Amino acid sequence: MQQHDDLFIGGHWVTADSAERTPVINPATEAVWAQVPDGNERDIDTAVRAARGAWPAWAQTDPARRAELLDRLADEITSRAAELSRIITAENGTPIAESGAAPVHAAAHLRLTAELADVLTAPDDRPNPMGPGHTVVRRVPVGVAGLITPWNFPLGLVIIKLGPALLAGCTVVIKPAPETPMATRLLMDAVAAAGFPDGVVNLVTGGTRAGNALVEHPGVDKISFTGSTAVGRQIGRSCGERLRPVTLELGGKSPAIVLDDFEPDVLARNLLKVTMRNTGQTCKACTRLLVPAHRHDEIAALAADVVAGAPIGDPTDPQVVFGPLVSARQRDRVAGYLESGHAQGAKAVTGGDVATRFPRGFYVEPTVFSQVSPDMTIAREEIFGPVLSVIPYRDLDDAVKIANDSDFGLAATVFSEDEDLATTVAQRLATGNVGINHYGSNAAAPFGGHKDSGLGTEFGAEGLSAYLQYTSIHYQS
Repeated sequence: MQQHDDLFIGGHWVTADSAERTPVINPATEAVWAQVPDGNERDIDTAVRAARGAWPAWAQTDPARRAELLDRLADEITSRAAELSRIITAENGTPIAESGAAPVHAAAHLRLTAELADVLTAPDDRPNPMGPGHTVVRRVPVGVAGLITPWNFPLGLVIIKLGPALLAGCTVVIKPAPETPMATRLLMDAVAAAGFPDGVVNLVTGGTRAGNALVEHPGVDKISFTGSTAVGRQIGRSCGERLRPVTLELGGKSPAIVLDDFEPDVLARNLLKVTMRNTGQTCKACTRLLVPAHRHDEIAALAADVVAGAPIGDPTDPQVVFGPLVSARQRDRVAGYLESGHAQGAKAVTGGDVATRFPRGFYVEPTVFSQVSPDMTIAREEIFGPVLSVIPYRDLDDAVKIANDSDFGLAATVFSEDEDLATTVAQRLATGNVGINHYGSNAAAPFGGHKDSGLGTEFGAEGLSAYLQYTSIHYQS
């Protein structure tokens, strides 16, 4: 048992004001292996004040220096890669084959972000098209940013906010999910070792109380939140009342459209990553597999073979693809969706129930439902577990209609041997991201959702701009 009573505030580990503690549970063994502070309003206030005090000097720091520190942080993460991977698996149940890549991706993302420093220093002098004179546009950091992250990718989803916020010149307070605080704690050791000034990066662990306090604190200038759409709406309302900028990366119910000319080997090779990455606990997972009606049974059988053939079990085993879900609550939630699928007439061609083959752990059998209609609950609501719905369509127009008939618009995939045709279909989809024949993602390109999947973007120069505001200085000559 690791007992932690401290928070990272002002560049140091300090004893939390809150006397309450949150247990950290290994989802594979159900054992409590750590406890951390359940931060309260005073803890958030202390952290925000530290960030506020550090902000003027950090905002005036040369962007090249800020980029240098991001590169150093990447080095420190790399040196802790093995421990970070082990912690992510222990607190989230992520298979080690997935968590083993998390530090590598985190370091790469920081280095890519650091390369954007020139964006901040490039001259921006614009002539006035309506009269004499010109305008110099300055990019100014927004101030103190509150970063609130979920449990499914405990390191990566912090890094994609932290990197651009720091490069922009913001100071930050991080509030990770209560289920997965330990990777972020180790990240703070890397932050200290990298040499960031005291107060630039702060961490308060905790649950809803800490999150609400951060969102509502008058000393916070920007909120970036990744999580459920329901919580995102609440945060959006709070930020709207305070006229505070907010980035919301929320839920999804993404489609993967299989065109009639698809290559079976390509689909089989990419299916798990497209639809069930991280045991299905991925916001952009394409959990609706849209297939030509006359090939429904064939493709459902292919999907079932791929899913059933992927090992499930101990997430520390490098061969395992499916680990446990993050918590008993999440397992029970997914089990409820499995019951709904059965009740509404879907057919489980593999899986379909919680996993009873393990003496302990929050396991669910990876499931492929066939004969799913677009109005079924499993086809409309985000499940966040290893559940795939195979939905038939009549023709291409019908496929696009079904794909777009969703409250969400985060991601999609199109499978086709004809890349031009796949691109044409992709351009008709009301979504922020589309992969052609694979799980699409690019840290240099904007990532964001349409409709109920969120507000704003992350990644690339667009993600950096989320932490900036602009001042125009006008000259008459």
